[in-house]
Amino acid sequence: MPRETTSALKSDRKQQILEIAGRLFARNGYRGTSIREIGEQAGILGGSLYHHIKSKDALFVELHNTALDAAEAGIVKAIASCKDPWERLHAACAALLEIQLAPDSITQPLMNDFREVPEDVRRQLVKRRDAFEELFRKLVADLPLPPDIDRAVYRITLLSLLNGVENWFRPGRMSPSEVAGQIIRIFRHDIVQGEEPSLKV
Repeated sequence: MPRETTSALKSDRKQQILEIAGRLFARNGYRGTSIREIGEQAGILGGSLYHHIKSKDALFVELHNTALDAAEAGIVKAIASCKDPWERLHAACAALLEIQLAPDSITQPLMNDFREVPEDVRRQLVKRRDAFEELFRKLVADLPLPPDIDRAVYRITLLSLLNGVENWFRPGRMSPSEVAGQIIRIFRHDIVQGEEPSLKV
C-alpha cells in the first residue's frame, strides 16, 4: 500500500477516534469515560488504540484545545468586518453562543470538566482557556466604559453569563444571536444612564 494511502487511513481513523471520544467525554465526563469504551465504539480492541493516541489525558487535552481553536477561529471571523466596539462584542458573543448551543457541540461540556481532570491536565486546559479569553479581554478593553467599571469583573461576568446560557436555552423563541443581543443590551452602560442603545438586535 502506498505511504500516502496509509497516512490517509491513519488520519481518518484518528479523526473517527476523536469524534467518538468527544461524544463520550461530552456525555459521560472525563471520569465517566474510559479508553476501553472509546476503543470498543471505534472498533479497536486491546492496545491498538495507543497506536493513534498517547493517553486518555492527552486525548482530552487535544479535544479541548481543538474545540477552542475552532471557537476562536469562528469568533475572529465574525468580528472581522465590525468596526464599532459594541458591534464587535455582540458578534463575538453571538458566534460563541452559536457554537456552544449547536446540538453536536462538545465545547461547553469539555470546558465544564476542569474539576474532574488530573492537576497536570487542568493546568494545560487552563492555559489554553486563558489564551482563548484573551480575545474577550481585547474586546472589553475597546469598550467605552466609565473608569469606575472594572473591566476584568465585566469580562468575567459576561463570560460566566454566556457559558450559562446552555442551562436554560431552548430553541424557538429566540436565536443564539438574539440572546447575545439581549445580553449586550443588558451590559451596555448607557442603558443605565437612560440612553437608547444604537445596537440593533
